[in-house]
Amino acid sequence: MSGKKIALIVVVLLVLGGLLAGTIIYNRSAVQAVTTAKATHQDLVATVSGTGQIKPKTYVNVGATSFGRITHLYVKEGDHVKKGDVLATVENVQPEATVSAQKAAIAASQTDIASYQAAEKTAEANVVQGKADLEQKTLDYNRAQQLFNDRLIAKQDFDAKKAAYDMSVATLAQRQASVAQARAQTDSARGHMNQAVATQRANYDTLDKTISRAPFDGLVTNVPVREGETVVVGIQNAEGSTLMTLADMSVITAEVKVDESDIVNVALDQSVDVTIDAFPGKSFHGRVTEVGDQALLRTTGVATSQSTTGTEEAKDFKVVVTLDVNTSDNLRPGLSCTAKITTSRKPNVLTIPIQALVERDPAAEVAYFKDHGKISSSASSTDNKKSEAQQGVFVLVKDSGRTRVKFVAVNTGIVGATDTEVLSGLKDGDEIVTGRYQVLRVLRSGTAVKRDTAPTTVTPDSSSSSD
Repeated sequence: MSGKKIALIVVVLLVLGGLLAGTIIYNRSAVQAVTTAKATHQDLVATVSGTGQIKPKTYVNVGATSFGRITHLYVKEGDHVKKGDVLATVENVQPEATVSAQKAAIAASQTDIASYQAAEKTAEANVVQGKADLEQKTLDYNRAQQLFNDRLIAKQDFDAKKAAYDMSVATLAQRQASVAQARAQTDSARGHMNQAVATQRANYDTLDKTISRAPFDGLVTNVPVREGETVVVGIQNAEGSTLMTLADMSVITAEVKVDESDIVNVALDQSVDVTIDAFPGKSFHGRVTEVGDQALLRTTGVATSQSTTGTEEAKDFKVVVTLDVNTSDNLRPGLSCTAKITTSRKPNVLTIPIQALVERDPAAEVAYFKDHGKISSSASSTDNKKSEAQQGVFVLVKDSGRTRVKFVAVNTGIVGATDTEVLSGLKDGDEIVTGRYQVLRVLRSGTAVKRDTAPTTVTPDSSSSSD
C-alpha cells in the first residue's frame, strides 16, 4: 500500500474521530447538571423568629415621696429584696419634730378631757343633791300649803316655805345646766383630741414617706442616685426623682419584635423556645402571652400612629413571651434574646425543599417541553405574562430515553426551616430539581438534565443572588 493511501486513511480516521468527539461533546454540553431531591413524608414544624430582650412582667420605678437629702441607701444594683424591706431614707428632722409636737398636743387634750370629765361628775353629783333637796322642799311646801289653807299657820310661814321651794327648783336647774356645760366641754375636748390624732396620722404619714420600702419581692435593677443627693417629689408638670427600679422576677418575659410578614401566623399560647446570648447552649421554654396590635417602625421603635413622616418603612410587631423559669435561673432584665415561635406543627405531611420552588407560566412551560427546550415564538410571548405565573417545581421525567425536567404547579402549606408542605401537585417519591440557583433561575421544561454529584461551592455571585 502506497504512502498516499495510508496518509488518506489516517486523515479520514482523524476526521471521523473528530466528528465523533465533537458529537459526544455537543451531546454532553446539551445536558444540564442539576441537584435533585425527592418529595417525602415527614413531620413539619413552622416557626417564626424574633429578637428582643428579657423583661420582668412587673417592674416599678421607686420614686421619692419626700423632699430632702438622701441619708442612707440600703441596697445596690443586683440585690434581691423582700416586700417591706427598707430601701432608702431621706432626712426627717422636720417630720420627726412635728410628730413630737403633736404628741404633746394630744397629751394636753387628754388632760383637758380628764379635767372636764371630773367637772362633769361633780356637776352630776350636785344635780343628785339638788334633786333630793327639791324633793324635801316640795314636801315642806305642800304641807305648808295644806296648813295655810286650814288656817293653821301664818301666811309668813307659808311664804317662807314657798320661797325655799322656788330656790330649790332654781338651784336644781342651775346644777343641771352645769352638767350640760361640763359635758359640752368634754365633747369639745374630745373633738380637739380627735382632730389632733388625725393631724398626727398625717404627720406619721409624712414621716413614713421619708422611708422607701420595697412594694414586692424583687430585684433591684437600677439605682441612679447616691447618698447625699437631694431628691424632690413629682408634681403635675414635672417628674420627681427616681430612687431605684425594682423588678418582680417571679414572672419573667421575653419581649421580642416580629417582622410584619410573619406576625399573621403568631397567636396566643403558642409554644416558644428562647435562647439568651448570656447563656449559650441553653434554651428556655415559654408561651406567647401577648401579641401587639400596633406596628412599630423598625428604625425608631415608635408606633406607626405616632409617626408623622408619611414615609413607608419596615415595621415590626411586639410579641411578649412568658418564660417557664424561676428566679434561680439568674436571669436579669435587659439580656438579649432570640425567640423561636412554633406557629404550626403537622405530622407526616408531604414535603419538599424550599429552594426547589420557582415561578413559571405553565402554558409556556408546556410549549418548552414539547420543543425539548427549543424556544418557540408562542412560548416566549406567553412567558412574559407575569399574571399567569404560578408556583411550582421541576420534576424529572423520562422522555425519549433521556431524563428531562417538566414544570408542575404545586399548592403549598406551612413552611418549615428548610422544607415546605405540598398540598397538591406531587406525590411521595417524585424527584424534583433543587438547584443550583443559577440553573433554576433559567431552567425550562424539556431541558435534558443529569444529576450533579459535584460538591456544592458558594460563589459570590450565587450568594448575592440568593439573598
